[in-house]
Amino acid sequence: MSGRSEERAKFLADRMLGTLTRRLRLMGYDTLSASSLFPGSRREDTVLLEIARAQGRMLLTRDAELARRAGEQGVLVRSEQVDEQVAQLSDLGLVSLQLSFDRCSLCNTPLRPARRREIEGAEYAPEAREGLSFFWCPVCHRLYWMGSHTRRMREEMKKNRG
Repeated sequence: MSGRSEERAKFLADRMLGTLTRRLRLMGYDTLSASSLFPGSRREDTVLLEIARAQGRMLLTRDAELARRAGEQGVLVRSEQVDEQVAQLSDLGLVSLQLSFDRCSLCNTPLRPARRREIEGAEYAPEAREGLSFFWCPVCHRLYWMGSHTRRMREEMKKNRG
């Protein structure tokens, strides 16, 4: 796992940005999702703005009106493609294009190095484990490692750097 700076951006993503939310978490960014906070309601936009301001989070949205209401604390995410979304945030100076495995992609909990019994107990863990680093979510009890999926994401990030 990489060390996190306390000054890193924190995000709040609207319901339309679930894939971006998971990607930002794998990049080590504290990212809340509107989908995990509460069921949809007519006041949802107002509540998202209140949470973003109270917690110092950048509000990421595909909704132009919500982005306008958020002002400098909001970003209108233009693309529907996650790699292009990440590239936009990078171009704005909000994220660094690297995977860190600091956070659970499902629940946003900080990950820790996995213990041997956790790796061995995960039916989906790869058989060939030599040279791999494993991480564990203490809340979801989910095992993460940097394998072929990670390599593909890194390659996409390199392509989008310019």
